Amino acid sequence: MPGISRSVSIPAPARPSLPYALAAACHPGPTLAVTALVTALVAGSGRSPAACAGVALAVLAGQLSVGWCNDAVDAARDAATGQRGKPIPAGLVSVRTVGVAAGVALLLCVPLSLLSGPVAAAVHLGAVALAWAYNLGVKATVLSWAPYTVAFGLVPVFVAAGLPGGVRPAWWAVSAAALLGLGAHLANVLPDIDADLSTGVRSLPQRLGARRVRLLAPVPLLLAVALLVVGPAGDPGIPGWTALAAATTLTAASWTLGARRPRVPFVTAIAVAAVGVVLLLVRGAGV
Repeated sequence: MPGISRSVSIPAPARPSLPYALAAACHPGPTLAVTALVTALVAGSGRSPAACAGVALAVLAGQLSVGWCNDAVDAARDAATGQRGKPIPAGLVSVRTVGVAAGVALLLCVPLSLLSGPVAAAVHLGAVALAWAYNLGVKATVLSWAPYTVAFGLVPVFVAAGLPGGVRPAWWAVSAAALLGLGAHLANVLPDIDADLSTGVRSLPQRLGARRVRLLAPVPLLLAVALLVVGPAGDPGIPGWTALAAATTLTAASWTLGARRPRVPFVTAIAVAAVGVVLLLVRGAGV
């Protein structure tokens, strides 16, 4: 599955070690968040604790490979834009070491994915391949949105494929997950659009410009929340309508305050995404 490329800082020890540097370079926040989300969805589908543990290890390996690949590929650009808080530009670890770690994690991801069966493994490895393609060049093109959108949409497919009997996920779960991926891509790059342009990155958000992305980023996230509320059969009840109202309010706040407070669109987009993720966990993959 795809990872969000924004790194999360973790406190550095007095004398940074190689394990610390590799932990920081793997984008620990997004890596753990995606692993927890997919594992929780699989657990909610009724699979055994052992099967859930296998999924957790497979997704963790895939996310580690994606995070390390991202930092290795972006090392020169990070140094050029002064991101000294990241491990490679800070001199805590070499590009080669991080690249080797990414390759090892990717190799481990294959047998771990096969624990869920060949179909589920193919789906998961396909999503990981999309994330690697994003890191290796697609993110600098007008198609930068596609790996995020397709890979996130594959999450419910992966959950369903691991179940016996050829179960198919609900259309609303796949669509909502894909919209969450698109919104995550837009929100993730929003704070760095100017720095990206200075180093020649010309993905879709950079071509649109910061003002348009501020307006656009919450839209797919809000649509994902709406789908997760009205898509499943039955009355969504007060919790569902409350979640949709909260997401709508956050989106309106982003549009109203975004021009004067640049951090607001990013923060509200993350908040709407969080509402969507909670609904996805509650609703499941529709299997």
